[in-house]
Amino acid sequence: MPTLADQLDAIMPTAIVGSVVRSIGTTVAAAGFPAPVGAVAQIDREGRPPLRAEVIGFRDDETILYPLDPLTGVRRGNRVRLARTARWLRVGDALLGRVLNAEGRPLDDRPRPALTHRVSFDRSPPDACLRPAIDAPLATGVRAIDGLLTCGRGQRLGIFAGSGVGKSVLLGMMARASSADVIVVGLIGERGREVREFIDRDLGAEGLRRSVVVVATSDEPALARVHAASTATAVAEYFRDQGKHVLLLIDSLTRVALAQREIGLAAGEPPATRGYPPSVFAMLPKLVERAGQSPSGSITAFYNVLVEADDLNEPISDAVRGLLDGHVCLSRKLAARGHYPAIDMLESLSRLMPAVTDETHRRAAGRLRELLAARRDHDDLIAIGAYRRGSHAAVDQALALETPIHDYLTQPVDQILAPNEARERLIELCLKAETSLSSIRTEQSCPT
Repeated sequence: MPTLADQLDAIMPTAIVGSVVRSIGTTVAAAGFPAPVGAVAQIDREGRPPLRAEVIGFRDDETILYPLDPLTGVRRGNRVRLARTARWLRVGDALLGRVLNAEGRPLDDRPRPALTHRVSFDRSPPDACLRPAIDAPLATGVRAIDGLLTCGRGQRLGIFAGSGVGKSVLLGMMARASSADVIVVGLIGERGREVREFIDRDLGAEGLRRSVVVVATSDEPALARVHAASTATAVAEYFRDQGKHVLLLIDSLTRVALAQREIGLAAGEPPATRGYPPSVFAMLPKLVERAGQSPSGSITAFYNVLVEADDLNEPISDAVRGLLDGHVCLSRKLAARGHYPAIDMLESLSRLMPAVTDETHRRAAGRLRELLAARRDHDDLIAIGAYRRGSHAAVDQALALETPIHDYLTQPVDQILAPNEARERLIELCLKAETSLSSIRTEQSCPT
């Protein structure tokens, strides 16, 4: 937690005044305004409240500002005044159960909470050498994840899928049923309609009671969408510093990257990979590295990644997959069959599962993966009726246990799991597989 002296050291005098010389697309250029990058300024407007803007760069003798509100009313010669150079967020336990905007201000109809602490919006990640090892699991309440993609406290995973495959619903299931002490949800670039639906339907009153929701809808400026991700992470860091185990859910990281692309291009950066400027790929690791284990607590993070055209190798998906500790891939084909959550187990991986599970659990998970892989390899033969029973033992087992496997991997949205249920049912399923294999061998050795 920063001390008052730390906060004062980060603040410079605000008696800096310039003037608007021109506008370029969604940005404003000011002359005689030597404010640092990241500083917040106010642009005077006739008959309107001052327009807030943030310094995003420089060009020749001009300072480039990106507005936090529409540019309506701004004209050449308007005065630009420096408002603040350091951005701090007010935090406290009173944030639980509240819905905030990108600046940490309440969006619900309740009174403004009394918050006594301040944290920086853009903290540095914990020192790599001081991070404790991740050795304890965190239950998400989703059986398929807890059983086959077990997540550790402090782990960071991505949920990769195209639009309409169930990413937000999956996050809502975790928020309601997770064993974490505090849940922080960042809804970034969402439709305004979906925010209320997520809070009421997916999160629910029970989930909201121990959650903080940060919202920046798709109609808000790109800066607000980028700031919302930092705000949600800063709130999670505050609760982690209090010794809590925090579950951070960001929906979606792709929209944060798209917002940063808008800002980077407006600042004059050259487009690189598929139109993304270099600042996007510099921002992503700084953001996700802030989550994780620390000596006082942990932030377990799930980042939704909206996959463009269902291509897992598009630039943002490819970059994020290399930054995280695992990936959960959702399948449009499974969703079309009514298989929810539509997790493609053979394409998904938790890198830390071996560190947070016992040998029995890992062996059962590996066995189920073998059955799923064998069944997929023979799907074409099975579909046309060309597969003959007895040709492949693992396929025979997968077919014999098709219904139990389906029941294990699917889960009603409102179902709450008992502790260790995912592990126990997985081991039970593995025992059924061995029993079915014995039966198949007996039938093959005693033909009629």
